[in-house]
Amino acid sequence: MTTSDQALLRQKRVLIGSILIAGLCSIIYELLISTTASYFLGDSIRQFSITIGLYMAAMGLGSWLSRWINGNLLLAFIAVELVLGLIGGLSVPFMYLAYAFTDLIQPTMILLIVLVGTLTGLEVPLLTRILENQDILAKNLSNVLSLDYLGALLATLAFPFLVLPWMGVFQSSLVFGLLNIALGLLNLWYFAPQLALPRRRILGLSGLTVTAFLVLLLVFSKGLLDQWSNSLYGDRIVYREQTPYQTIVMTRYKEDLRLFLNGNLQFSSIDEYRYHEALVHVPLSQHPAPKRVLLLGAGDGLAVRELLKYPAVETITLVDLDPAMVALARQDLRLRALNGNSLNDPRVTTVAEDAMVYLDRGQQRFDVILADLPDPNNVSLARLYSREFYRLVRQHLAPGGIFTTQATSPYFATKAFWSVKASLDAAGYPQVVPYHVQVPSFGEWGFVYARVAEGSLTPKPIEVETRYLDQTTVAEALTFERDLRPTGSVAVSSLDSPTIHDYYMDSWSYWH
Repeated sequence: MTTSDQALLRQKRVLIGSILIAGLCSIIYELLISTTASYFLGDSIRQFSITIGLYMAAMGLGSWLSRWINGNLLLAFIAVELVLGLIGGLSVPFMYLAYAFTDLIQPTMILLIVLVGTLTGLEVPLLTRILENQDILAKNLSNVLSLDYLGALLATLAFPFLVLPWMGVFQSSLVFGLLNIALGLLNLWYFAPQLALPRRRILGLSGLTVTAFLVLLLVFSKGLLDQWSNSLYGDRIVYREQTPYQTIVMTRYKEDLRLFLNGNLQFSSIDEYRYHEALVHVPLSQHPAPKRVLLLGAGDGLAVRELLKYPAVETITLVDLDPAMVALARQDLRLRALNGNSLNDPRVTTVAEDAMVYLDRGQQRFDVILADLPDPNNVSLARLYSREFYRLVRQHLAPGGIFTTQATSPYFATKAFWSVKASLDAAGYPQVVPYHVQVPSFGEWGFVYARVAEGSLTPKPIEVETRYLDQTTVAEALTFERDLRPTGSVAVSSLDSPTIHDYYMDSWSYWH
């Protein structure tokens, strides 16, 4: 092999390696954009579907536009990488700003997807044309596409297991933006002899300037996130963690400790006892001997605190998808003070698993099962409010067993609330009773009680210490004013047709 041939081979390897990294970065940007949109807008299925469709269409647009690019194709490819690194690197910061200070989060998401997709669509045709003198077209194109697809595979595997848990969405976008720019500068340096000096200097200076800007944002990212979070949450951030499943934020103002998951309030320490007493003590007061209790969700330990008040309770199994939430509730001094160190009680066993998967695989039966799950703001969560899920729960109830679930707000999401009742009726429970309480931080909040035996929910004295709930308030909770009742029929929610998700999103989008 001649020296000239060796040089061409090295150039080819650099360019082929470039498309691997470029493909990886582009997919990471799209995953970051859709994940961030899911955090802010909910309905992850919708956000990812929009992302995939627009991204593919924009790639087609980029491929079509590439035919108009002539002249030095290497310069064009390097410029694309630098611009892609800048836009991709700033994609999540742009979305954070749009969410915090404007109502343009969805248009911002769409614009970013189209820009990233269009620039990505330019890459493959440019590289194919750059390499056309070295191989026949078929071989050349297959090499470029195979490396591009491999980069996409690496991105999809790395994102949930490495990228998101280690860096979170904000820092990840900056890091991969820098990687993309470094790729452009590497090609600029390697192919410098083939590039005109004036344009080489312009690209080099532009790349270094953008690099410095993104590095600066990365260095100060913690402070920027704190300022953004404080502007969004209002109160001082005392804890923030990005897990593979969600963003956990705790805020504090005087004595009020609040927990947010993906920006959604989970509790306020000032009035959380109203919610948790209603969730726990209504069903527990109806069961003569609640020895074995299963909690689905409730990783903050507050429902466990209420359950541990009952001497009859021998075992509590808590199933929460996110082990980081359970670890926080078990270790954080502020949460431990609030939940009474409940998760360290020897009667409590915690399992890090999806609630539906746990029930599907398990055989154990329980006297009481409580569902303290997030609202059905996406299709994945909606399945935990389906007729099929409630049938699965029923299979794990012992004779005379009781199931109670939080069921969102009968005032703000009326049809979603009554859909829970309809779905439990459809699941075959002989006794299904809705009830509601006033929780100041949330407003009117609802629950649905179901039992595998015939009978009625009769208000009884609460035999354990409470701050809010008693026999009188239970009786009041069973009464629904006219504006809390549905107008018209309410559909059953199922795995195949998750109507509760549509009800929920329509209601809350109106109030928001």
